[in-house]
Amino acid sequence: MRGYRVACVTGTAGKTSTTSMLTVALQHCGADPSFLIGGDLNTSGSGAHSGSGEVFVAEADESDGSFLAYAPEVAVVTNVEADHLDHHGTVAAYTAVFDEFVRRILPGGVLIANADDPGSAALADRAAAAGVRVRRYGRSATAAGDARIVAYRPDGSRGVAELELDGVPLSLGVAVPGEHMAGNATAALLAGLELGAPLAGLLEGLAGFGGVRRRFEFTGRTAGVRVYDDYAHHPTKVAAALRGARQVVGDGRLVVAFQPHLYSRTRAFAAEFGTALALADVVLVLDVYGAREDPQLGVTGALVAEAVPLPAGSVHYEPSFARVPTRVADLVRPGDLVVTMGAGDVTMLGPEVLAELDRRAQPDRCAQPVARPVGGPGAR
Repeated sequence: MRGYRVACVTGTAGKTSTTSMLTVALQHCGADPSFLIGGDLNTSGSGAHSGSGEVFVAEADESDGSFLAYAPEVAVVTNVEADHLDHHGTVAAYTAVFDEFVRRILPGGVLIANADDPGSAALADRAAAAGVRVRRYGRSATAAGDARIVAYRPDGSRGVAELELDGVPLSLGVAVPGEHMAGNATAALLAGLELGAPLAGLLEGLAGFGGVRRRFEFTGRTAGVRVYDDYAHHPTKVAAALRGARQVVGDGRLVVAFQPHLYSRTRAFAAEFGTALALADVVLVLDVYGAREDPQLGVTGALVAEAVPLPAGSVHYEPSFARVPTRVADLVRPGDLVVTMGAGDVTMLGPEVLAELDRRAQPDRCAQPVARPVGGPGAR
């Protein structure tokens, strides 16, 4: 990053989407930023690029404190909420590392913070008291220079946020659903302005943002059932993703196949996962994807399933990964929207669910190809 104007995006949730939005918006303005993102842009198929421009945009990972290697001119913090306690140990230690990150902002730089998130808002207050220039975004952002979200309305598979920026009303179209995505886009807008990009170009770029792989990514449709895939693996991310999905589900039901990620996170947040998953109509919980951790006695997906406060028959626990496509096919009906969700190998199951549904819809002849997302979700 040496020699570049560096913009870093971090936070417990939303950093991949926000980094991607900022990158695409700058590209739309004619810039060629270098970027490093923890996900692949749907438009380019890549999460990294060495550009010819003066800007370097990076997703800054707080999970192991590695973002303390950066010295950004522009820093975005989407939210600060307890996570990665397997590394940081305590909520206080996790919170403190964000303060340390803010101290890495170059003199004259800016912190862009989510005013609607208590952790991010408190971080912004501490930063401002320490002399850091702060710009806030969200419904609670009211100071000069802030971007206040006045209203949000769904618009099919996209959304529109009405903003006030320095007292000037603006309409911000976002090509992905959910008010949380509109918030991410607003943060990207402020960051782009700080980097000198034109307002009109940024708005156009954000309106055309094509999404990121595994962030409410359209997998396919068959037998009247739509299937999406999402990386959400923290309670706040799960709730935000399901609220966004609810915006486009229509008259059907929202069905989620959720795979918990990490034994330590499952143990710590089982109740919170249950509350978040209750935003769906039907929930199928898989067993834990352990990733880097060894199994822990008594920590299974059943902990999460038991915490979901939905009526009997609406929540299911399936410990067999191989049986999940069949179970999902048993649960859905035409008009439903299915989301395979989690940070593990649950992403493999969407195509298998589609294949099983297609097989059942055509029992007496060879299965026809499953509809694939040619042209994206808007082409459904």
